[in-house]
Amino acid sequence: MSRILVTGSTDGLGRAAAEALLSEGHDVVVHARSRERGAVLDTLVDRGAHLTVADFTQRDAVRRVAAELNDAEPLDAVIHNAGVWSGPAVMPVNVVAPYLLTALLRAPRRLVYLSSSSHFSGRPSLERVDWTGASAGSYADSKLFVTVLAAAVARLRPAVPSNAVDPGWVPTKMGGPGAPDDLELGHRTQQWLAAGKDPEALRTSGGYWYHRRLVRPHPAVHDEAFQDRLLRALADETGTVFT
Repeated sequence: MSRILVTGSTDGLGRAAAEALLSEGHDVVVHARSRERGAVLDTLVDRGAHLTVADFTQRDAVRRVAAELNDAEPLDAVIHNAGVWSGPAVMPVNVVAPYLLTALLRAPRRLVYLSSSSHFSGRPSLERVDWTGASAGSYADSKLFVTVLAAAVARLRPAVPSNAVDPGWVPTKMGGPGAPDDLELGHRTQQWLAAGKDPEALRTSGGYWYHRRLVRPHPAVHDEAFQDRLLRALADETGTVFT
């Protein structure tokens, strides 16, 4: 049994991943941005899940949750699922929060970051990026950055499998009812990378996955110089250095 944190697990792919992992017998930590939102997770808590609450637009809240989790049983894996499609929360939630959790949590043995095919449209430039959320951020850029983060972690922590997953354009609240991809397949790769026992899930790191197939990501993802620039920018912005 593994202890696994799934961020953004009140609905959609995060909820599906948390439910599937619970059904497999894992110790799951679910996450909601507020106590009110957390009420929808009562059925999972009744089944043994542990609830953590934090608004990921607030860096102090991310730091608090990291400290709380570090004081509890060690995590075996984290699925960085929380994300928003548009508006000022895009960079804080999609990039800054997973960066801070990665830097602050006692190193889990596996890390999974939610990317998107939209990352191919992202710009590999850090000029004028508003990490604070004072203005609306680019979803495509945010998904490129978090995919780069996953690859950078894989390079700098070679003992910790770190992968990015494109779940497909699925009919969730974010994807919309007309999304063409299979909702049932949307969370399976994350579940497999976080808890699967076969060698591919255990050993592959730095990959960009779509439905359990490795796909070539944006060229910037494996550009080590750009990885380092992104890590420096986030360290300067947050005052927290990833090591």
